[in-house]
Amino acid sequence: MEIILKQDISNLGFKDDIIDVKNGYGRNYLIPQGFGILATESAKKIHAENLKQRAHKEAKIKDEASVIADKITALTFRVGAKASSKGKIFGSVNNIQLSEALSKEGIMVDRKKIVVKSELIKEVGEYTAVAKLHREVTAEIKFEVVAE
Repeated sequence: MEIILKQDISNLGFKDDIIDVKNGYGRNYLIPQGFGILATESAKKIHAENLKQRAHKEAKIKDEASVIADKITALTFRVGAKASSKGKIFGSVNNIQLSEALSKEGIMVDRKKIVVKSELIKEVGEYTAVAKLHREVTAEIKFEVVAE
Protein backbone atom coordinates (compact mmCIF):
# COMPACT_ATOMS: atom_id res chain seq x y z
CA MET A 1 0.00 0.00 0.00
CA GLU A 2 1.36 3.43 -0.91
CA ILE A 3 0.93 6.30 1.53
CA ILE A 4 1.76 10.01 1.19
CA LEU A 5 3.11 11.20 4.53
CA LYS A 6 1.67 14.42 5.97
CA GLN A 7 4.45 14.85 8.54
CA ASP A 8 7.90 13.53 9.44
CA ILE A 9 7.85 10.13 11.12
CA SER A 10 11.13 8.81 12.48
CA ASN A 11 12.37 5.56 10.96
CA LEU A 12 9.70 5.77 8.26
CA GLY A 13 10.06 8.93 6.18
CA PHE A 14 9.73 12.66 5.83
CA LYS A 15 6.76 14.86 5.02
CA ASP A 16 5.53 14.47 1.42
CA ASP A 17 7.36 11.17 0.85
CA ILE A 18 5.46 8.42 -0.92
CA ILE A 19 6.24 5.20 0.93
CA ASP A 20 5.18 1.55 0.77
CA VAL A 21 3.82 0.14 4.01
CA LYS A 22 1.87 -2.95 4.92
CA ASN A 23 -1.89 -2.64 4.53
CA GLY A 24 -2.72 -2.96 8.22
CA TYR A 25 -0.15 -0.36 9.29
CA GLY A 26 -1.45 2.13 6.73
CA ARG A 27 -5.17 1.60 7.22
CA ASN A 28 -5.19 1.09 10.98
CA TYR A 29 -2.52 3.54 12.15
CA LEU A 30 -1.14 6.06 9.65
CA ILE A 31 -4.39 7.17 7.99
CA PRO A 32 -6.62 7.31 11.14
CA GLN A 33 -3.95 9.18 13.12
CA GLY A 34 -3.66 11.75 10.31
CA PHE A 35 -0.02 10.92 9.58
CA GLY A 36 -0.68 10.09 5.93
CA ILE A 37 -3.20 9.72 3.14
CA LEU A 38 -3.77 6.94 0.63
CA ALA A 39 -1.69 7.51 -2.52
CA THR A 40 -4.30 7.21 -5.27
CA GLU A 41 -3.64 8.51 -8.79
CA SER A 42 -5.49 11.77 -8.14
CA ALA A 43 -3.73 12.25 -4.80
CA LYS A 44 -0.36 11.70 -6.51
CA LYS A 45 -1.16 14.36 -9.14
CA ILE A 46 -2.16 16.88 -6.46
CA HIS A 47 0.94 15.93 -4.48
CA ALA A 48 3.21 16.50 -7.51
CA GLU A 49 1.67 19.93 -8.14
CA ASN A 50 2.09 20.92 -4.49
CA LEU A 51 5.74 19.84 -4.54
CA LYS A 52 6.35 21.93 -7.66
CA GLN A 53 4.91 25.01 -6.00
CA ARG A 54 6.80 24.38 -2.78
CA ALA A 55 10.23 23.80 -4.39
CA HIS A 56 11.37 27.41 -3.99
CA LYS A 57 10.39 27.54 -0.31
CA GLU A 58 12.15 24.21 0.30
CA ALA A 59 15.41 25.55 -1.16
CA LYS A 60 15.25 28.53 1.19
CA ILE A 61 14.57 26.31 4.22
CA LYS A 62 17.46 24.02 3.23
CA ASP A 63 19.82 27.01 2.97
CA GLU A 64 18.79 28.21 6.44
CA ALA A 65 19.32 24.72 7.84
CA SER A 66 22.81 24.53 6.34
CA VAL A 67 23.70 27.91 7.90
CA ILE A 68 22.54 26.64 11.30
CA ALA A 69 24.50 23.42 10.75
CA ASP A 70 27.67 25.43 10.08
CA LYS A 71 27.15 27.37 13.32
CA ILE A 72 26.62 24.18 15.30
CA THR A 73 29.65 22.35 13.95
CA ALA A 74 31.91 25.36 14.63
CA LEU A 75 31.07 25.45 18.34
CA THR A 76 31.67 23.12 21.27
CA PHE A 77 28.96 23.28 23.89
CA ARG A 78 29.28 22.76 27.63
CA VAL A 79 26.59 20.94 29.55
CA GLY A 80 26.74 21.04 33.33
CA ALA A 81 25.65 18.11 35.44
CA LYS A 82 25.96 17.16 39.08
CA ALA A 83 28.74 14.63 39.40
CA SER A 84 30.68 12.75 42.02
CA SER A 85 34.36 13.34 42.72
CA LYS A 86 35.23 10.39 40.46
CA GLY A 87 33.43 11.91 37.46
CA LYS A 88 30.24 9.85 37.58
CA ILE A 89 27.12 11.87 36.78
CA PHE A 90 24.02 11.63 38.95
CA GLY A 91 21.41 10.95 36.28
CA SER A 92 22.36 11.38 32.62
CA VAL A 93 22.64 14.01 29.89
CA ASN A 94 19.97 13.84 27.20
CA ASN A 95 18.66 15.74 24.19
CA ILE A 96 16.64 18.16 26.34
CA GLN A 97 19.78 19.51 27.98
CA LEU A 98 21.52 19.73 24.60
CA SER A 99 18.60 21.69 23.18
CA GLU A 100 18.81 24.11 26.12
CA ALA A 101 22.59 24.51 25.60
CA LEU A 102 21.99 25.31 21.93
CA SER A 103 19.30 27.86 22.77
CA LYS A 104 21.69 29.65 25.16
CA GLU A 105 23.94 30.22 22.14
CA GLY A 106 20.98 31.55 20.13
CA ILE A 107 20.47 28.43 18.03
CA MET A 108 16.94 27.06 18.21
CA VAL A 109 16.73 23.30 17.52
CA ASP A 110 13.80 21.13 18.53
CA ARG A 111 14.84 18.50 21.08
CA LYS A 112 13.14 15.77 19.05
CA LYS A 113 15.58 16.39 16.20
CA ILE A 114 18.66 15.77 18.37
CA VAL A 115 19.97 12.22 18.67
CA VAL A 116 22.71 11.44 21.17
CA LYS A 117 25.14 8.95 19.61
CA SER A 118 26.07 7.05 22.76
CA GLU A 119 23.13 5.51 24.56
CA LEU A 120 23.53 6.99 28.04
CA ILE A 121 25.96 9.65 29.10
CA LYS A 122 26.91 8.81 32.66
CA GLU A 123 30.42 10.28 32.98
CA VAL A 124 32.14 13.63 32.59
CA GLY A 125 33.85 13.97 29.19
CA GLU A 126 33.47 14.92 25.53
CA TYR A 127 30.69 13.45 23.40
CA THR A 128 28.93 13.98 20.09
CA ALA A 129 25.31 14.08 19.01
CA VAL A 130 23.56 14.57 15.68
CA ALA A 131 20.92 17.19 14.89
CA LYS A 132 18.63 16.44 11.94
CA LEU A 133 17.87 19.96 10.78
CA HIS A 134 16.40 19.11 7.38
CA ARG A 135 15.79 16.07 5.23
CA GLU A 136 19.24 16.48 3.66
CA VAL A 137 21.07 18.50 6.33
CA THR A 138 22.47 17.08 9.55
CA ALA A 139 24.91 18.66 11.97
CA GLU A 140 27.25 17.04 14.43
CA ILE A 141 27.06 18.61 17.88
CA LYS A 142 30.25 18.41 19.90
CA PHE A 143 29.63 18.89 23.59
CA GLU A 144 31.50 18.52 26.81
CA VAL A 145 29.89 17.34 30.02
CA VAL A 146 31.35 19.16 33.03
CA ALA A 147 30.74 18.77 36.74
CA GLU A 148 28.80 21.57 38.41
